[in-house]
Amino acid sequence: MVGGDVTGDDDPVREPLRVAAAQIEAVGGDLAGNAAAHVAAVAEAAALGARVVVFPELSLCGYDYPLLAADVARCEVEVGDAVLRTVGGACRAHRVTAVVGGCARRADGWAIAAFVVGPDGAVSATYHKRHLDADERAVFVAGHTDTMVQVGGWRLGLGVCYDASFPEHARGLALAGADAYLVPGAFTVGDSDHRRGVYFPARALENTSYVLFANYAGAHGGWRFAGHSAVYGPDGRALAAAGTAAGLAVADLDDAVLRRQRDSQRMLRDRAAPAPAPSPVVIPPPDPGQRSDQHEEHR
Repeated sequence: MVGGDVTGDDDPVREPLRVAAAQIEAVGGDLAGNAAAHVAAVAEAAALGARVVVFPELSLCGYDYPLLAADVARCEVEVGDAVLRTVGGACRAHRVTAVVGGCARRADGWAIAAFVVGPDGAVSATYHKRHLDADERAVFVAGHTDTMVQVGGWRLGLGVCYDASFPEHARGLALAGADAYLVPGAFTVGDSDHRRGVYFPARALENTSYVLFANYAGAHGGWRFAGHSAVYGPDGRALAAAGTAAGLAVADLDDAVLRRQRDSQRMLRDRAAPAPAPSPVVIPPPDPGQRSDQHEEHR
């Protein structure tokens, strides 16, 4: 095997972990209003037995690119501020861990952040999106480290939206021991939605990992979002999907299912070490005269 540990036969069997992708509508720049939507979604998910709830990319401020480009400071979310205290109160009341998004101020600029708020109401971990598209690079700086948290013995790796376009990101987390890949996103209708439908089941199947993807419903910032938040099993099949309206996708992470899939499809263990970059073998073009002779023979 190349890489880190994956679930082994000698590891203790874990209790199932119920997770939810919260597909909310947001208003660009309305942090207090969006935080209230988080509180309602946490309560709804907890009533269904969820212990982990994941929200879309930049969920507390909305993925409103014109606003972000014009006044990113308006969308700042900071550990200890009012909106995270609001979300923390809901997590504490319902004993839920939530992954929420906002703009984080750094010494070198602004980051697209995912904050992990634990059932004690405090921010337990923060992840800064590592892969930025061209528009995002005009406003944000990329993160340089990955983040994994553990809930109920389950190891959960974090990505944000465009991170999932890079198979090596989810693979690196899986090789480091992640059982699931949690991805807040902001995919819109059209080609973006097509990519959404390819990326997330592929990341699940190729890494024999659970994948939870949370997207927006509705429209803001001039974009209509595609919805289709979902939880995928380690075989790439959707276990739960939210459709296009606001709502939840709720499913259980099951240790027996994960072990069975990883025993059957052993990509994490059978992965070969990277090969040296190949040099192309030049195939000579056909001789024109020879081609003409062959053509005559077949007439």
